[in-house]
Order: sequence, then C-alpha cells, then structure tokens
Amino acid sequence: MEKLTFLGVGPKIGRITLPYLVITILLTTFFPAVFTFGILLKPYFFIAGIVFLVIALIYYISTVSMLLPGIRANRLITKGAYGLSRNPLYAALLLFLVPGFGMVLNSWIILTTAIVGYLAFRKFIHEEEELMENIFGKEYRNYRKRTSVFFPNPYRKK
Repeated sequence: MEKLTFLGVGPKIGRITLPYLVITILLTTFFPAVFTFGILLKPYFFIAGIVFLVIALIYYISTVSMLLPGIRANRLITKGAYGLSRNPLYAALLLFLVPGFGMVLNSWIILTTAIVGYLAFRKFIHEEEELMENIFGKEYRNYRKRTSVFFPNPYRKK
C-alpha cells in the first residue's frame, strides 16, 4: 500500500518557483526604481505585507498540525483548512506568504512569483491527486468533488 508523504509535489513546484523568486529579489535589489511600488506606498505595503505574513503563518501552522497526524495514520484529512481547499499548504504559501514577502520588500515583481508558483502547482498537482485517489479511492473522489483544488472556498458542495 502506498503511503502519504509530507512534501508531496512541493519539491517539483519549488524547483521552478524558488529560482524565479531569487531572480525577482535580485531585480528588485539592483533596479528598485523599476521593480518597487515607490517610496510613497512603501509604508502601506509594508503593513499589508506583515498582515499577509501573519495570516500565512497561522494558516500554514494550523494546516501542518492537522496534516501530520493524518500522514502518520495514513488518513484523509477533510476538516478545517482541508475543508476549504484540497491543498491549503500550497495556498498558504502562494496566496499569503509570497505576496506578503513581496509587499514587505516593496516589490511588485516578487508578487509575480505567486503566479509562477500557481502555474507550477497546476502542472504537477495531478501527480499528488492521483496518489491520493490510489490510497483513498472513493473517499477521495467524493472529497475532490466537493472541495476546491487550490483557492479556499467556504461554500463547498455537500
């Protein structure tokens, strides 16, 4: 029987997203006039970025705290953040952490990393979904029908 892993397709997504993030940070560092929001907006984006980072941290920690026992027991988690999205860890990183980081660093181009990460997510997530279906079968297929693949949706189907 196949077993769940904590990392899933994360390393594949990271191999694309992390180099892109490094490039955006370097571009912002060497060409701030081109890649920042501007000095007047910097304090507002900094505050918004801190809020996004706090949300990312809370969402990520709560999701991991639910995921780890599920992995140990090889059990499908469908409550909490997993009731809103089938992939809340990726959502926390790409919807909150990366944008928060970009806002704190006052860089619009860093924000585009979330788009690149989402495209990589869409390219590779089918592998993880296939594994979940192999392990959990009908239970996972039913969960998949009623739960968003990525964007948290509190109005899920019953």
